[in-house]
Amino acid sequence: MPRMSKGRTLVLGLGNPLMGDDGLGLAALERLREQWEIPGVELVDGGTWGMNLLPLVEESTNLILLDAIRSGDAPGTLVEWERDRLPRYLSLKLSPHQIDLREILALAEWRDTMPEEIVAIGLAPRDVVMTTSLSPEVESGLDRVVEAALRYLAWWGYRAEQKAACAHA
Repeated sequence: MPRMSKGRTLVLGLGNPLMGDDGLGLAALERLREQWEIPGVELVDGGTWGMNLLPLVEESTNLILLDAIRSGDAPGTLVEWERDRLPRYLSLKLSPHQIDLREILALAEWRDTMPEEIVAIGLAPRDVVMTTSLSPEVESGLDRVVEAALRYLAWWGYRAEQKAACAHA
């Protein structure tokens, strides 16, 4: 049964598109943006915002983090970690952007302004090296990341509509 949620919902794409699979979060966010209309949901590229993301996070009731997640699983494995697993996600630093995210969430927790619902969705990376392309394992898993995000949004009471150009593709 869906958990109908009121308040602001933020989907935050994270990562560095110049570092291979670390760009997954931004690629998944872009696919979500291109293919779906989701009224009432804010889609934000958080790749280089750093601490400027704090107000967005604090003003949100629901937060989805799209990112490459070093989970110990095989490359391309879908990973979904809800709020109780986030400390593990943040301790397995994949790239420098996660330092800011750790600080943002710690400040929001300290200020008692953490979103009620938080989930990190991503894929286990294969290559985090200087390149602008995703590994085949991660590239082929992008739709699974988008589907997982849509599942959480539906659970929170949001209705996503596939854009017409994508429905016939």
